[in-house]
Amino acid sequence: MAPIRIDRADDSRIAAFRDVRERDLVGRLGLFVAEGAVVLRSLVAPTSLCDIEAVLIDERRQAALADVETVLAGRAPVYSASQGLLDEIAGFPLHRGILAMGRVPPSVGLDAAVGRGPTTVLVISGVGNHDNMGALMRNAAAFGVDAVVLDDGCCDPFYRKALRVAVGATFALPIVRGGPIRDLLGDLQARAVETLALSPSGRESLKTLKVSARRALVVGAEGPGLPADVLAGIRSVRIDMRAGFDSLNVATSAAIALHGLTLTDS
Repeated sequence: MAPIRIDRADDSRIAAFRDVRERDLVGRLGLFVAEGAVVLRSLVAPTSLCDIEAVLIDERRQAALADVETVLAGRAPVYSASQGLLDEIAGFPLHRGILAMGRVPPSVGLDAAVGRGPTTVLVISGVGNHDNMGALMRNAAAFGVDAVVLDDGCCDPFYRKALRVAVGATFALPIVRGGPIRDLLGDLQARAVETLALSPSGRESLKTLKVSARRALVVGAEGPGLPADVLAGIRSVRIDMRAGFDSLNVATSAAIALHGLTLTDS
């Protein structure tokens, strides 16, 4: 089925796509906007846990997205417009020429997320930067994390910029949205999941780390990191660096640590 042509910015069928940046600030009542071809393909992939509602594309990109349109036939409408009209609808120059509207999946229960067998969980505490959140999601998918747990201090992983940085990896990750970090760690420990705090001052080196097959890597916000009492209450792990330098970006640190953890399985 050919895309539905849009000729006016006030067409009610694409109302949800109007003024994207302003809607980013107030939310979309359970919906999210994904931007760009790579993210759209991740959203419609068989591994995606998210439902897609609609797509709006630059008419010049129709041929390149013919396979996506085929996948979406009967699932969600695809609208097309000129680049100029697309920019007017979005409220800014939309260089990628593609917007998709999806539905945020419900939070996964912790029991379903960790199961009963070997598992690797990434726990994120207090990360409010969308670039870091997106990069953490991308890293989690790259290293085979089974679930991501977010405490109540985290920003939204389905924010448009976070999804763009994650290149759509977020769509395939089971996400547990929880409360305070201390409660979440207690819940994991009660399910026989070993919790490991990543910190520059960690008592153990990643190079020599031996861990359970059921484990959770815990990372905190860049700068303040994890609360002192959280670090004191669980095993803490450091990434050894040259003398006089002890800090990495939180997403970079998580990538190195997740790689180290998955190496222990081989």
